[in-house]
Amino acid sequence: MAGGGGGPDRELDQTPTWAVAGVCFTIIVISIALEKIIHLVGHWFQRRKKAGLLEALEIVKAELMVLGFISLILTFAQQHIAQLCIPVSYANTMLPCPYHKSEDHSGGGGKGGGGGGGHRRLLWYEQERRILAAGSMGAGCSKGKVPLISINGLHQLHIFIFFLAVFHVVYGAITMTLGRLKIREWKKWEREAVNDQDFNDPTKFRLTHETSFVRDHTKSWTKTKFTFYFVSFFRQFFRSVRRADFLTMRHGFVSVHLAPGSKFDFQKYIKRSLEDDFKVVVGISPLLWTTMTLFLLLNVHGWEAMFVLSMLPLVIILAVGTKLQGIITQMAIEIQERHAVVQGIPLVQVTDKHFWFSWPELVLYLIHFVLFQNAFEITYFFWIWVKTTKPKCLL
Repeated sequence: MAGGGGGPDRELDQTPTWAVAGVCFTIIVISIALEKIIHLVGHWFQRRKKAGLLEALEIVKAELMVLGFISLILTFAQQHIAQLCIPVSYANTMLPCPYHKSEDHSGGGGKGGGGGGGHRRLLWYEQERRILAAGSMGAGCSKGKVPLISINGLHQLHIFIFFLAVFHVVYGAITMTLGRLKIREWKKWEREAVNDQDFNDPTKFRLTHETSFVRDHTKSWTKTKFTFYFVSFFRQFFRSVRRADFLTMRHGFVSVHLAPGSKFDFQKYIKRSLEDDFKVVVGISPLLWTTMTLFLLLNVHGWEAMFVLSMLPLVIILAVGTKLQGIITQMAIEIQERHAVVQGIPLVQVTDKHFWFSWPELVLYLIHFVLFQNAFEITYFFWIWVKTTKPKCLL
């Protein structure tokens, strides 16, 4: 490209051998180091018998392989893609930023320009025009046609896809860490459930409305659907899992799956369940790749696609939190309706009918979608500010 001041680009046979060898050596060392780190982490998971995290690591390795294929395809096909030409009229449709013609900025003052109001816009337009002109000449397009995507545009897309996958994995790992920290807070409740014999006394009879679990979730606001979901919505922000909730859920699980009096570490079971769920949310499914391409298609100036996309994860995660709070309350109501007196801790019965469409896995898939969309928005935000000449029009 013009303006570099260093002469034409050199081919490989005109490049110093120390430069070629140094770059190759650095890339190889980084790649081998990454492979060894992943291998060691896998062995550590295997020794600790963390099957869920080991499978999640395999999914991460598969995602790295997909990224490798994407990188190879973009690298070898960029020249051919840039040689595909389309009419200018098509190239000026569905633009992320408004298109500016040269006569709109010439200002009647010749090349020197007029006032300073349009100076910044003129510089941006000149830079964009040079890039497009360079791409057109490189592709050999005829008059009235431009490349489908310039080489510079393919390079930016390449970087965007790479960082999207990296941010998604990192974002999922952070969520996993926060979940484990939350579970750690329940350790004292687990010790209480195992060691406090008076608390677990099966001979103790109580009225259902006297138990902490039923009393906390069967107030007057559960009488109507509106107040039921309204209170459930706000409850997710204030200690979503309480002591009575944890102990009751634990008792229900142990009563169904284990013999009475069994010593069972329910908190450890929750940790393993969290690890099993992590292998679902860490990967990027074909559906999620499709949502990314759909947004890139609809990211047209004036359509406010970015605003809708930024609101969608928030709405989904608040709906999921409200639903989970509603499920806990619904189980408390069912206990009160079934029994007037309970023996020991109330026995909850969790069924698929409590979830949307009787499909519990849907909640996990929605969380997976939210994690991906959040990673997409973070990547997109930093990408447009670093790699584009006019970022504000893309927000």
